[in-house]
Amino acid sequence: MKQEMQSLTRKYSSYVTACYRHIHAYPELSFEEFETSLFIQNELAEMQIPFRAGIGGTGILGRIEGKNPKKKTIALRADMDALPVCEAVDLPWKSRNEQVMHACGHDAHTACLLGVAKIFSGIKEKFEGTILLIFQPGEEKAPGGARLMLEDGIFDEIEPKLIIAQHVSVDYPTGTMGFLPGMIMASADEIHVKIHGKGGHGALPHLVNDTVLCAAQTLVSLQQVRSRLCNPLIPMVLTFGKLIAGGAQNIIPHEVLLSGTFRTVNEKWRAEAKEHIRRIINQTCLAYGCTAEIDIPDGYPCVINDEEITKKAREFATEWIGAEQVVDLEMRMTSEDFAFFTQKYPCTFYRFGVKGESNAGTGGLHSATFKIDEEALATGFGGMAWLAWSFLNE
Repeated sequence: MKQEMQSLTRKYSSYVTACYRHIHAYPELSFEEFETSLFIQNELAEMQIPFRAGIGGTGILGRIEGKNPKKKTIALRADMDALPVCEAVDLPWKSRNEQVMHACGHDAHTACLLGVAKIFSGIKEKFEGTILLIFQPGEEKAPGGARLMLEDGIFDEIEPKLIIAQHVSVDYPTGTMGFLPGMIMASADEIHVKIHGKGGHGALPHLVNDTVLCAAQTLVSLQQVRSRLCNPLIPMVLTFGKLIAGGAQNIIPHEVLLSGTFRTVNEKWRAEAKEHIRRIINQTCLAYGCTAEIDIPDGYPCVINDEEITKKAREFATEWIGAEQVVDLEMRMTSEDFAFFTQKYPCTFYRFGVKGESNAGTGGLHSATFKIDEEALATGFGGMAWLAWSFLNE
């Protein structure tokens, strides 16, 4: 069957590339993937694959049944949303939507899953079980499309035995696949703070409650969460990338806004740290005669790969592309809302390399110069199809 899968991968490579270019040219922001969703629905309908749409917003669940469909069910997931980035790479299929770009590779993920659908829709008589195709909205924006699809009952009719997801990586060369059992990505929580005080003239500091100075001290004080309150053996990041003080060189504003991100790989510490963050903000503001509104909504939990399934996935990938092309991933402090699936089902989340000669020198994920090597798409959809086939037939 491996030779037939390889032949089908070659056969549908041009189709996947065309899908990728179309989706890349028409990116849509999180939870606004209306045209992308329609495009996918039309492709599935053309393949005569039944599907449910409108799950968790624009999400779609396709369903391919082989012989004896109840024997085993495997779900495959791809995310669809883009980022608020202005593309700086000059391509014929460059983004045509102003200030929106597929700068994280979700266009490749979606195109690859359509390629997998092409393969399995044509060999339904050759496998036993059911394959679910998850096209997910809003990975880049809380509360996360994965969470919303689960809350919307995506698996009410049929539950998967396991779920597989993949992500592009510019750190590894085209043709590679990378795996890591267990903890693979950090949790992510947004922190939004409004500091209120009595603003006024910068030359009369004794008559104001200095919100800017308070905000500055708050940022400094919060660093003790990492340096003094966190166990040194627990990875953690606390970063504030946004500070808005709408005053002037001689005006202290009534309000200052802070926004940041908190990430860790320990769920117990995650809960404790958020309480420390709230306490330090409130007490620092109190010291400066200010008050604070603090919003730390529940973000994404840690992504934890099932140990056994991930080890098997690595073995299957080795069969597909050879041991020299399979790499060991490192744990990352980036996050993924696929974590919500890993909380409820055995899962594996792996990466496939997209670093080739055609995109040498381009930027990393979430950058305006991000670009993939299109040759990598064959590994993306062929590899995922082989993993699905192998798990169905193990």
